[in-house]
Amino acid sequence: MARVDKEFLKNMFSRIDKDKNGSISADELQQALGNGAWTAFNPETIRLMIGMFDTDGNGVIDFNEFAALWQYVSDWQNTFRSFDLDNSGTIDRNELKAALQSFGFNLSERFYGILIRKFDRSGSGDIRFDDFIQCCVVLKTLTNAFKYHDRNLNGWITVTYEQFLTMVFNCKMKTVEK
Repeated sequence: MARVDKEFLKNMFSRIDKDKNGSISADELQQALGNGAWTAFNPETIRLMIGMFDTDGNGVIDFNEFAALWQYVSDWQNTFRSFDLDNSGTIDRNELKAALQSFGFNLSERFYGILIRKFDRSGSGDIRFDDFIQCCVVLKTLTNAFKYHDRNLNGWITVTYEQFLTMVFNCKMKTVEK
């Protein structure tokens, strides 16, 4: 995890902050981040990242928040590249399985298919970089919510329907670790 030079970050922040108001909006961030091949980041992934790094809750990213976000995206990019074994610029089902298993997830073959269908916006059977981030963040967040209710640490929980809905819809993306 190489750290980025502060002057480089200031320059990058300034270029992304199109309206020069000292903060980066979701629209500005989406215009700045790409998947390669000139495809923009998924708006939902942008929303998740803003939510994760907007520490003061004002809906935009200031310079310090941006520095943390930039490092996070850089770290994810390195992770993505390490699992994109065929250098296609996307993660296929087997590459996704290898990545998630390395993160400690032990999921069924059927569930990997569900993840591909959920996070493959192009319909190609592969997941692009931003969707890979979103997939991993959502899995991590839902896992943390599940673990909160798994008091016996046995992989089983009992929740009411409303608790389940709250768990799914109210998962604030506060964790920034892979």
